[in-house]
This record gives sequence, structure tokens and C-alpha cells, in this order.
Amino acid sequence: MSQEKIDRRKEEKANRKKNMAKQRRMNVLRKAVLAAAGLVLVGWLGYSAYDTYVADKNREVTVVDYNAINEYLNGLSN
Repeated sequence: MSQEKIDRRKEEKANRKKNMAKQRRMNVLRKAVLAAAGLVLVGWLGYSAYDTYVADKNREVTVVDYNAINEYLNGLSN
């Protein structure tokens, strides 16, 4: 049992640099994903707030006069 423990310890020590580098990469990746998710969340909240602000404003209504088009189309059919 003791020899197995020693062998495991030697293997861990031999691969320590590789394992530390892997952990660093995973930490950087995790932080990048969380930062991207945070930016998306902040952007979505900002867009929603702006959309709510714009929706509360009165909008100008424009009336279009289609009489000229209707007369033209009626003239074509005659």
C-alpha cells in the first residue's frame, strides 16, 4: 500500500506543471465565459430598459393620403 502511495505521489509530482497549466487555462476560460455572460446580461437589461422608455413616449401619427394612387389604379382598369 505504501509503495502505491509513493508511486502516485511521484506521478503527481512529474505531471504537476502540466496539471497547473491545465487548471490555469480552465480558470481563464471560466472567467471569459462568465464575463461574456455578464456582458450579454447587462446589454439585454439596457436594451429592455431603453425599449420600455421609448414605449412610454407618445408617438407621432402620420396619415397617408392614397387618393392619387387609387385614382391611378382606377384609370388603369378603365
